Amino acid sequence: MPTFTKILIANRGEIACRIQRTAQALGYRTVAVYSDADAQALHVQMADEAVHIGPAPVQQSYLNIPAILDAARRTGADAIHPGYGFLSENPDFARACQQAGLTFIGPSPQAIELMGSKRRSKLAMLEAGVPCIAGYQGSAQDDGSLQREAERIGFPLMIKASAGGGGRGMRRVQQREDLLEQLRTARSEALNAFGSDELILEQALIEPRHVEIQLFGDSHGQLIYLGERDCSIQRRHQKIIEEAPCPVMTPALRQAMGEAALKAGRAVDYVGAGTVEFLLDRDGRFYFLEMNTRLQVEHPVTELITGLDLVNWQLQVAAGQPLPLTQADVSLSGHAMEVRLYAEDPAQGFLPQTGEVVRWEPAAGVRVDHGMLEGQCISPFYDPMLGKIIAHGATREEARRKLLRAVEDTLLLGVASNQRLLADLLKHADFIDGDFSTGFIAEHFSDIPRHTASAEQLALAAALFYRHSAARHHQGLSGWHNNATLPWRYRLAVNDDIQDITVSVLEHDRLQVNGLDISHLTTDGRWATLVINGIRRRVAYHLEGTQLWLPSVTVINRTQQVAARQADVGSGTVKAPMDGAIVDVRVSTGDRVTQGQLLLVLEAMKMEHPLKAGMDGVVKGVQVIAGDQVRNRQVLLEIE
Repeated sequence: MPTFTKILIANRGEIACRIQRTAQALGYRTVAVYSDADAQALHVQMADEAVHIGPAPVQQSYLNIPAILDAARRTGADAIHPGYGFLSENPDFARACQQAGLTFIGPSPQAIELMGSKRRSKLAMLEAGVPCIAGYQGSAQDDGSLQREAERIGFPLMIKASAGGGGRGMRRVQQREDLLEQLRTARSEALNAFGSDELILEQALIEPRHVEIQLFGDSHGQLIYLGERDCSIQRRHQKIIEEAPCPVMTPALRQAMGEAALKAGRAVDYVGAGTVEFLLDRDGRFYFLEMNTRLQVEHPVTELITGLDLVNWQLQVAAGQPLPLTQADVSLSGHAMEVRLYAEDPAQGFLPQTGEVVRWEPAAGVRVDHGMLEGQCISPFYDPMLGKIIAHGATREEARRKLLRAVEDTLLLGVASNQRLLADLLKHADFIDGDFSTGFIAEHFSDIPRHTASAEQLALAAALFYRHSAARHHQGLSGWHNNATLPWRYRLAVNDDIQDITVSVLEHDRLQVNGLDISHLTTDGRWATLVINGIRRRVAYHLEGTQLWLPSVTVINRTQQVAARQADVGSGTVKAPMDGAIVDVRVSTGDRVTQGQLLLVLEAMKMEHPLKAGMDGVVKGVQVIAGDQVRNRQVLLEIE
């Protein structure tokens, strides 16, 4: 008899869609769960059945264990796949599934509990003989104890949330003067993200690579590894480019790291998909970082070089079947590379972004794992990752070249993203050479400028505003102006930078825009085809009223607006940089503050964002308290 037939996916977004594709292909029925914010989401539409589990905040929905178990009961689901994030590494959830008679598609609660604690897992790895970084993983968690241990370890050092991952609750401390403030922030972020504020301290290695080994175990005692992934390209301690194999890997090093990973897995009788993460220094020494007891975000690159479906394997193992391969059967073919597409603004310290997805067309010819639909709202409640673009090639260079084209061809309009940065990273000479470490972005992209529109983009924008205005008057390009010889003047804004653009209508429906010739302009509301300075182009766009979205550029038509006075550089008004929740208010009305002083802390998309004073002065008024939900650009505090 089959052990399970219907799988509830206790997750959302791209990973919920990814799991459903394999589960449905294997003949399983699937159940989705969703919050208020995800009622129309793609993972809900893909599922055979879907159950609403609560409001948008994760604590009331995707972290609500009773609601998820009730959804399984009501739909008759007999297995639960947790995906990654949320409850995937929560031992209480795994136990609750077992107690409810449900198959938990993952490792044992005991393995999750041990390896989910960076403190306890590091102690276990030391005992198992796995190389570890020097640090502190003791139970004393007061500031005094941690400060003493930090002095012993030396600076720079890393603060890490014992229960965490994904860069949350992680801080690099360069000097002792910053320790206490960073401890406070790490604790708060860890508690909000993982429900535990336990921390560990580790020596900060200089320019290491982040290399991880994919493990797989079954309930029959078999445990193998499926090669490695290099995840060194990171921002804010979160991966954004991953590849397999690692560019500097040798067969001897792969075997040594693989055997160390097997030691880690055997120490907890590991069953299912898991990843042992290491830091690799330039001398070939590697150190245990953590073990993730779940499927990884970057699992597609392993699938592409092994030809395996890891979700399929997860379902087979959960059903009690043995692994389909032995270690000797594992072979790696070619090279695979993945980028993570995030809703964020790299020029503003990778600040997460919200907004409506007005256009979404993934690139062709590569694998794109996503959970997006046009018209979907990217909310402040969840992780800002939108999807992943993955390419495979016979060589690393072929994979990189394919991926670069796919990143540039991916169409995302309406919400700011890291798309342009991803392309710049893939084109960087050192990345092409495979010469990088976890400090790559900080070293080469420490000052990312706000994107400005090119002359061609501004010309196209003005032409589109003119073209659509003419269409509204049911006239051709030159037939609706009282005096066709007079140029039209536009004031177009990109990131508050206003440009004056002149559009002149020439014969044969040609336009001259700031000296650039545009002809054969046709539009259908989604694509514009035109010849600009003799070169034919096809460009995606979306126009609503005075707002125009082009690839990587949003243009506002301010021609009819009275020019607004620009705010002073040292503004006394503190506004929310995005939708989110206020988690801390540090000042009160009447307090004297100095420029750069921390005023409030905003939490959005699982990260904390400090808001600081832009000038010296006195707090005139505070409009929010801790716990308030705020909207983007909402006034929070004023200084005079």
